[in-house]
Amino acid sequence: MPVVRDLRVLLQLRDFRHLLAVRLLSQSADGVYQVALATYVVFSPERQTSAAAIASAMAVLLLPYSLLGPFVGVLLDRWRRRQVLLYGNLLRSGLAAGTAVLVLGQVPEWLFYVSALSVTAVNRFVLAGLSASLPRVVDSQERLVMANSLSPTAGTLAATAGGTLAFIVRLSGPGGASSDALVVLLGAALYLSAGLAALLMAPGLLGPDPSALQPRLRTALLSTARGLVAGVRHLLERRDPTLALTAMTLMRFCYGALTVMVLMLCRYAWADNDSDGLALLGLAVGVSGAGFFAAALITPWAVGRLSPIGASRPDGQLSWVMVCSGTAAILEPGLGLPFEPAPILIAAFVLGLVTQGAKIATDTVVQSAIADEFRGRIFSLYDVLFNVAFVGAAGVAAVILPPDGDSALLVVGVALIYAATALLVMFHVKHDPQRHERVDVSRET
Repeated sequence: MPVVRDLRVLLQLRDFRHLLAVRLLSQSADGVYQVALATYVVFSPERQTSAAAIASAMAVLLLPYSLLGPFVGVLLDRWRRRQVLLYGNLLRSGLAAGTAVLVLGQVPEWLFYVSALSVTAVNRFVLAGLSASLPRVVDSQERLVMANSLSPTAGTLAATAGGTLAFIVRLSGPGGASSDALVVLLGAALYLSAGLAALLMAPGLLGPDPSALQPRLRTALLSTARGLVAGVRHLLERRDPTLALTAMTLMRFCYGALTVMVLMLCRYAWADNDSDGLALLGLAVGVSGAGFFAAALITPWAVGRLSPIGASRPDGQLSWVMVCSGTAAILEPGLGLPFEPAPILIAAFVLGLVTQGAKIATDTVVQSAIADEFRGRIFSLYDVLFNVAFVGAAGVAAVILPPDGDSALLVVGVALIYAATALLVMFHVKHDPQRHERVDVSRET
């Protein structure tokens, strides 16, 4: 099979393997830490969680970086990305260990959120750095599609595996704050391992090129506004990545709204106690992770079929985004409206597949169409859009959802957004007269 052959070739690339190891360890730690936060906020027996409380927690943890996120990209395009991966993960390890101490100390809730906020702040640098570094460790443009299928999806699977491990530790632990702290410490150990794995790569391997580096922080900060404007202009001049990011943002909004709904259903509608609800949520996370894995296998083949000219062409990638959003629009209401565990779990698999499939295609479009010196800030903007969409979806869900999470209005509304996304991409692919004349920036440079 071509997929197996390309995968074997990618794994023979030493630098790709090392970057992948950092991603797997880092994102598995993310999965552990996110589950620790979710169980502490949503499933603590002493808390009466509502959709509004979940939305508030998401806003506290994500929105501050949505305001600061563009600065991440400008700095990331001036700092050596390998150093960002090294020191970022080491810093998160220490901060996560501090969070565990706070959980055990039963400190005021705001102090816990400040600590969690610090950990996820550094995450903005690490995730953007991983994505921006990927083209530096593959040997051809054609294999970039496969690299985007394997690397981000493997990271998502690692986060899912980490989350599953966290569920197991939480459910088998002594219970209460001790179990929550134990899960957080597990995340701290994985962050430490990710930082040490970054030492396998040379400091200058992941770019940016030395001529583009501005190691002085003051110089980098003074040029932030100008660099951000230049990055946004660079993006908007390229229709394919602009459309791909728009579509992915809309799909992320849908995924966020449904995530809050499933959290509420697991907490109040499907289980008689917190442990059973937490186990159901863990199962949903695992099933969604299986969808991510399926997307990694299917996407390269699907993109190649949709664009016989070549898998790196944006035609097939955008067409695959259209297929993914259209599939979700058709299947999501049928599976979601019964509000029963079995069809919702099937929906979790389908949405995991289409969301990750669209993300693989979007990553490839952005990496192919954006020049290397702009990739850091564009992927930071990408990350900001993800956060804003997710938090915005949580806010909308908080307004719509009843206490038990059962809302036909939310399910139908999400289906309509998926359908609108598919139509938007279809119109662009069919009616953009200049799309076949454009050449990838990466090939020009």
